[in-house]
Amino acid sequence: MLREQRKTLLGDTSVRGFAFGRALSELVDAWIAQLLADREQFAIVAVGGYGRRELAPASDLDVVLVHNRARDVATVADSLWYPIWDAGFSLDHSVRTVGEALALADGNLKVSLGLLDARCVAGNRALGDELCRRAREQWERRARRMLPALRESVRERHDEFGTVAFALEPDLKEGSGGLRDVSLLHALAAGTPVVEAAPRAKAAAATLFDVRVALQRVSAKRDNRLLLEEQDDVAHLVERSDADRLMGDVAAAARTVSWHLEGAWRAVDGWMEGPAGRSRSRDDVPLGDGLVLREGEVTVTATADVAGDASLLLRAADAAARYGAPFGSSTLSRLAEEAPVLDDPWPKAARDALVGLLGAGAALLPVFETLDQYELLTRVLPEWAAVRSRPQRNAFHRFTVDRHLVECAVNASLFTRQVARPDLLLVGAWLHDLGKGFPGDHTEAGVELMCSIGKRMGFEPTDVDLLVGMVRHHLLLPSVATSRDLGDPATAKFVAQAVGSPDLLELLDPLTEADSLATGDTAWTPWKAELVQQLVEQVEAVLAGRVHDPAPDVGSERDAELVARAAGGVLVDGADHHLVVVAPDEPRLFSRIVGVLGLHGQDVRAARARSPEPGVALSEFEIAGVFGTPPDWDRFGDDLRDALRGRLAMAARLRERAERYERLRRPTAAQPPASRVVLDDSASAATIVEVRTADGIGVLFRITQALADLDLDIGHAKVSTMGHEVVDTFYVVADDGKKLDAGELPEVERALLDALR
Repeated sequence: MLREQRKTLLGDTSVRGFAFGRALSELVDAWIAQLLADREQFAIVAVGGYGRRELAPASDLDVVLVHNRARDVATVADSLWYPIWDAGFSLDHSVRTVGEALALADGNLKVSLGLLDARCVAGNRALGDELCRRAREQWERRARRMLPALRESVRERHDEFGTVAFALEPDLKEGSGGLRDVSLLHALAAGTPVVEAAPRAKAAAATLFDVRVALQRVSAKRDNRLLLEEQDDVAHLVERSDADRLMGDVAAAARTVSWHLEGAWRAVDGWMEGPAGRSRSRDDVPLGDGLVLREGEVTVTATADVAGDASLLLRAADAAARYGAPFGSSTLSRLAEEAPVLDDPWPKAARDALVGLLGAGAALLPVFETLDQYELLTRVLPEWAAVRSRPQRNAFHRFTVDRHLVECAVNASLFTRQVARPDLLLVGAWLHDLGKGFPGDHTEAGVELMCSIGKRMGFEPTDVDLLVGMVRHHLLLPSVATSRDLGDPATAKFVAQAVGSPDLLELLDPLTEADSLATGDTAWTPWKAELVQQLVEQVEAVLAGRVHDPAPDVGSERDAELVARAAGGVLVDGADHHLVVVAPDEPRLFSRIVGVLGLHGQDVRAARARSPEPGVALSEFEIAGVFGTPPDWDRFGDDLRDALRGRLAMAARLRERAERYERLRRPTAAQPPASRVVLDDSASAATIVEVRTADGIGVLFRITQALADLDLDIGHAKVSTMGHEVVDTFYVVADDGKKLDAGELPEVERALLDALR
């Protein structure tokens, strides 16, 4: 009967979230009450999620069979457990007296926390209620002793499961900001006098639980990880317009939970330290007009004109970051009620406070998060609403758009002493990707936004031009450095023409690093940093009017040494995740190297190919093993030599490997990027072929094989993998050593797109 009732409830998708949890719990309660009828020596106590009446479709039933030293315990237990299993539920069960349960909870965090949510479901109510009451009382007495271990367990859990708000495929229960943290807030409130119930966190929990119920309806599994392939279906069930909207709401809810938990831990820390740790000066410390530091908190004075002082909100935020102090709760409420939206133009004090806040470094993060929770950032910048908790949904970006922008500003603060205009660097870093919240190309949208925002902030027209230039060209240096031949004078001239002034170049240089570091682990590497620095130096020379004779790629002396070691043959120099191959130059060399790397389970993360001297090719690779390990270099060398002699069925072997392993690879983006080929004739002596496509097994081999099939010689190549996408650039010439004719370019594009189809 219960199995059918549960099935009917699952099919009624109008019953969602907490309503579903309560409905399923009530069905189970009634059924268990029948199973335990007329057993006055026993009680069934629900704990954990079942105790809270928060059963998801695939939740375990966590129960304790409480008894008063009855003799027929085993018989009664079997009469309960087997029917529950037969009804299709997973069961986490125990059999205890009240004393035994309390003794176990006294030294076991999991048991102790589970009993905080305990409620008597059936049987002897007095017996069950006694356990529930005494478990809560015991937690109140023991919490101070157990909190350090609890905090360490939470830290370990967060490290293992990541952050819900920023994960591509978040664990809604165990991740930082997830449902387990909501329960933790309840435990801290129950065990300490300094943490109160948080209605905002409960509302956030309702969103997360609604999504969790929908996820388990879609997947029909116990998993709480919201996978990419399930996000569209889950979005439909929870009535979101699309998966982007769903993941934005999940991120916002998780950030609310995390913000409350961080505040709770701060309060607990003060309580744990005792009176000495909580002692604060009774004297107010002035922080500017209308602001004081009172008992360690940034406070708006009673006489402050919050509604009439357009700079006060930002000045308060600047002070909070500068002093590392939280806002007082009454101050936040007052700011939320009275702070105005900044008018056009801003008063100078507001702009100065913003720059001070952005320059605070890591201290900026908790201040921005607090302003976001109270929706105060949109008073400063109404356009911020468009990027608030906006997901990027690919492995290349680790943060939502708004958090990425704040992280970029934090990183930019490290470079303020290296530029003449630190204020422009900080504001440009904060707003460079604001266009991602608006339709169309994010750079073009961002340029329009910065034009109006810069003027609104009160910057001079020449300063607005620099801010706009930062937005327009924020991708220029990394894109060119990782895809173009820095030994070609045309490269530096192209960038110099685009940038136009040394002042803008000076700002773009640190912005590039700050932006890349805020993007993800693969966005800024020593190799990329070296290339960007080389490009910047070359462009500086062009802008200064100096004679520019660019050196060949970095490491020319080392190249000569490697060529000498090869002595006209094939040299394989591999160590850890780095490979150099020197061999006689021929059109299929590069494709065969990357093909053999693929056969040995290696993904190419970056590559450069060049000709140190006529007839010799040097190919250099940064690789990553699919299973984390580099190849056996001796075997790799043997296979490469076989491939170069045409004794290896490369394409067939790679297809077999792709079919075998592709299903094991997790998606790295919600939508794979469309394949695109860009052909550029701006290089001095070669045609530039840039290919952008989704990453995958054998992709680079197919690209380079297609070029070889057209008898094109790769004189220089750069390969970059950006999480879910590869950007591969090749400088190619025809078999006569010349650039391609314009009429040949469509065939190159056709061949490459066909190879990637």
